[in-house]
Amino acid sequence: MLGILLAPLCASEADRLNTLPLTDFNTGSSDFGWYVQNDNVMGGRSEGGFNVSEGELYFSGNTNTNGGGFSSIRTRSLEYDLSAYTGIRVKVKADGRRYTWGIQTDARWRGRRVNYWADFETAPGETQTIDIPFKIFYPQFRGFKLDGPEIDTSQIREFALYQYDKTDGPFEMSLISVEAYSDEPALVQSASF
Repeated sequence: MLGILLAPLCASEADRLNTLPLTDFNTGSSDFGWYVQNDNVMGGRSEGGFNVSEGELYFSGNTNTNGGGFSSIRTRSLEYDLSAYTGIRVKVKADGRRYTWGIQTDARWRGRRVNYWADFETAPGETQTIDIPFKIFYPQFRGFKLDGPEIDTSQIREFALYQYDKTDGPFEMSLISVEAYSDEPALVQSASF
């Protein structure tokens, strides 16, 4: 069922959804202040980084599961209220590996910020538009799934993109755009910034 939820949309389906552009990496688009965090923060050996060029963020590296096994890029502090929306839509061109979209809110577990994760599949070499519904994000802390709290999309404070599919080897993805989307046909609300 999860694979169905994260299946790419055809053009006619995508046109019927209401969206809020968040960034598209072109001049004048929001700059999220992306930065790199690899598993070396916990003794791992993965490598990864990114650059922005020609309207795309290019995220690439090499994961090594002998350690943490992940590479990630994260945004600086944000303030988004996306409670009027259904989820996050990413347009990507990738390598066929599974990736994870991350969100942080104000939620805490034992005094530390909770991360919310949702995995999505990519097709090698294909440009895809992938919708990631908020309802499938699960809370976790340092890779361990938590029982709660549920995600509060009115308090989004950070986005992240992870390569953490527990596979060794090179990875590469072009992130072309990020939007919030709604499947409500007459959405007139906008996000608070």
